[in-house]
Amino acid sequence: MLLVIDVGNTNTVIGVYDQDILKHSWRIRTVRDNTADEFNVLAKALFSDKNIPLTAITQVIVSSVVPSSVGILNGFSEKYLFLTPEWIQPASVKTLMPILYSNPNEVGADRIVNAVAAYDKYRTGLIIIDFGTATTFDVISPAGEYLGGAIAPGVMISSEALFQKASRLPRVEIFAPPKKVIGTDTIESMQSGIIHGNAAMVDGMVERMKKELDQPPKIIATGGLAPLIAGLSTTIEAVDQSLTLDGLRIIAGELKNRRE
Repeated sequence: MLLVIDVGNTNTVIGVYDQDILKHSWRIRTVRDNTADEFNVLAKALFSDKNIPLTAITQVIVSSVVPSSVGILNGFSEKYLFLTPEWIQPASVKTLMPILYSNPNEVGADRIVNAVAAYDKYRTGLIIIDFGTATTFDVISPAGEYLGGAIAPGVMISSEALFQKASRLPRVEIFAPPKKVIGTDTIESMQSGIIHGNAAMVDGMVERMKKELDQPPKIIATGGLAPLIAGLSTTIEAVDQSLTLDGLRIIAGELKNRRE
């Protein structure tokens, strides 16, 4: 079985594949000062709940934007799985997707993984929007080249900044859209600004990006808040929550083929 791990600034997503089938996945908080032993306790509990023995894992691949995770996951994998994990970097995808960034090493591992998965699935020009700690826009050409993109503050980061810096504004629920764009009280007004505002930002960015492309791309969203924002967006065509894990699986297969 293949163990895939995507370490984000806020959450870590773990998945186990049997061939091309995702058997189980989990979303946990990213803990930067964890130890390899502590991660093993957590992983063992998650796996045991689904009757997956650690000995069933034969390959490990990781994408991460958190540098401290390297020591933790290397230690866990080598000590408890007797495997050396593979880490996503531009060289990992050199045969799958040309990266046309001015410095390919600056592209986040999660963005590379999403791009590979989306192009493998849709085989067309794409704009991929990932609603994570940051909201990222990644642009793929019809030929499968990573062209670049944009990075904006994420929905939660923006919301937290508003709650912390505006002392008279209360903390509000943002996991459901308000009924109207024009709020009639402070709560509704804040919800509208955060949720409808982010949807409008996404649509505006997509339309501006389209003007710089030769052919109209397909617009895909992923990440925790993707369903919420997609429901209000006029440009998002599909929500695909499995992109990151599927991308890790595809790249793991490519790396395995190279070795063989």
